[in-house]
Amino acid sequence: MWFALVSLTERHRSGQAHLGGGVVGWATESFNRNEEGIHPPMCGICGLILPGQRVDDTGLLTRMTDVMVHRGPDDAGQVAWGEIGLGTRRLSIVDVAGGRQPIVNEDGTMALVANCEIYNQHDLRRELEALGHRFATHSDAEVILHLYEQHGVDGFDRLRGMFAFAIADRRRDRVVVVRDPFGIKPLYYAETAQGVVFASEIRAVLASGLVDRRIDLQGLWHYLTFQYVPDPGTLIDGVRTLPPYHYLTVSQGTAAVRPYGELTFAPNPQMPLAEAATEVRDVMRRSVQAHLMSDVPCGAFLSSGIDSSAVVALMREVGPVSTFSVGFEEASDAQSELAAARATAAALGTNHHEVLISPDRYADDLARMVWYQEGPVADPAAPGIFFLTEVARSEVKVLLSGEGADELFGGYPIYREPLSLSRLSGLPPGVRHQIHQLGLRLPVGMRGRSLLLRGSQTLEERYVGGAKMFSEDAKRALIHWSGEAPPIASTALTAPIYQRFSGLDGPTRMQQLDLSFWLAGDILMKADKMSMANSIELRVPFLDREVFEVARRLPTNLKLADGTTKHVLREAMRSIVPQAARTRPKLGFPVPTRQWFKTKLRDRVRATLMDSDCGGILDRVSVEALWQEHQSTAHDHTRRLYTLLVFHLWYDMFIGGKSPADVGAAMDSAAGRERLS
Repeated sequence: MWFALVSLTERHRSGQAHLGGGVVGWATESFNRNEEGIHPPMCGICGLILPGQRVDDTGLLTRMTDVMVHRGPDDAGQVAWGEIGLGTRRLSIVDVAGGRQPIVNEDGTMALVANCEIYNQHDLRRELEALGHRFATHSDAEVILHLYEQHGVDGFDRLRGMFAFAIADRRRDRVVVVRDPFGIKPLYYAETAQGVVFASEIRAVLASGLVDRRIDLQGLWHYLTFQYVPDPGTLIDGVRTLPPYHYLTVSQGTAAVRPYGELTFAPNPQMPLAEAATEVRDVMRRSVQAHLMSDVPCGAFLSSGIDSSAVVALMREVGPVSTFSVGFEEASDAQSELAAARATAAALGTNHHEVLISPDRYADDLARMVWYQEGPVADPAAPGIFFLTEVARSEVKVLLSGEGADELFGGYPIYREPLSLSRLSGLPPGVRHQIHQLGLRLPVGMRGRSLLLRGSQTLEERYVGGAKMFSEDAKRALIHWSGEAPPIASTALTAPIYQRFSGLDGPTRMQQLDLSFWLAGDILMKADKMSMANSIELRVPFLDREVFEVARRLPTNLKLADGTTKHVLREAMRSIVPQAARTRPKLGFPVPTRQWFKTKLRDRVRATLMDSDCGGILDRVSVEALWQEHQSTAHDHTRRLYTLLVFHLWYDMFIGGKSPADVGAAMDSAAGRERLS
């Protein structure tokens, strides 16, 4: 086999080492399911900076690591230095025996906890060793600590990989918390009266007891537009997300967030197709090989399209691959999706597995999945990743997937819209206003209405990312706003991106927007949370520094050409990926929520939506009207209803304090009452 199979047999060990006046402790545990009956996910970090207190006397750090035990079943550790404390839970992937955390430097002045995979660690290690640094382990996390010792915060932009880490720096009297450029790994923080708390999970921040369980209405306002809360917001008042490519410093009780780099597109209109295809193929091959770094088995997601097929084909060049696919009962494309993935797997010679999900199974696990999401992310496709990793966990600990290809290579069909609407959108504002009013007067569903409405709007007005659930007017009717200030319009978040990159063409501006919002807030958040729910580390070789350096220079005519998307990627994989997969349009996870909400899941969904107004926040009359319109077939409100459903489940758990099991049982009980009424 091309990977090493490692048996994790070290269990029930514990020990302590006293360093630099603090205490570093480790413990390993063995279990399969926690008290909620939920199989544990993996790596997580947390920390506290409490001016005037001794962290090791408070017990808060222990509470935070305990609540994250599901993220790291193999190892746990913490370091407490006066008012500073760091904690970690770890699943061993690389340097299984030697990569225990926290990692403390030679003189005991710095300590690090990290959720990371650093793919250029060997090059950095050699460079640092040449400068006199000495390594005690083969862990990539230790490379980060020595890199920081040598270069400070300037070294962060040299890391190639996915990461969220924290360094307690006694030399400079500060703590530095860092998130990777794409936002592959999550990181949350809160500034409180007692100090600063941060963690990989919102649950761990809440477990500190320093943050109250209060909803952030502005976060809800944005959630109802985007189906997630864009960085740096969350749905919990006072809890923030550290944005991608940013670091947080806490010194003398003061917190500051700064960028350490930026991802920007800079197309080269002169780039020829043949040259671009060669560069894309070569850089993707190198990236996949780098992402196979592991001391445990690796596998891959496989759908019917080009993204995952390209990853699997490049993995197959290295050695045997196990692949995994999912479908949903009653979805019109479910069987064809599975059949297409099956054909690709056969052509590439993989060890293939698939699962078909029923509506009952989907509903039974929905509360549990929202509990893992934390955000939440109201994307109906998110459970697909959960069910795939549930199947895969019996064989592998690492999966490679195709996330990021659409944002980098122009894969969403809507990216073609600026080209098709150019004649309308280029008209004077007064004319466009008249066209828009005409569109509003046409019957809903009438052919051409959508064209008039969207074509008469500017790109900034009509596109805020992969989803636009509720309009500003609809949110005003839906939310009982109690804030002192009026809500900030969701377009206010996207406007600065459009303004800054006004010199780019329409499709590239849309890509830049999605790179800044949709990718981290939806795509990567659901990928991380749903895969970790089953103790699977998900790796995304498209989201690699070197791959982006090629993708950022691609002109639109090489991405959107021949009536398709990701044209240059398809050309790059011409001799590698089977033709059917290479030319197939984007499909994704075809989840039949529209028909399920009218049939098998009807009672569950309606009862949950109408059983509560979420503490008086939502207007029940508006929700009921939305439901009735959907049932009448006059309107398709599936995505809006799903967004509200997920919020109800989230509210019961994260504000109401209920367990996933209790919320799921309440959902079933309410459905029973609905059927009897």
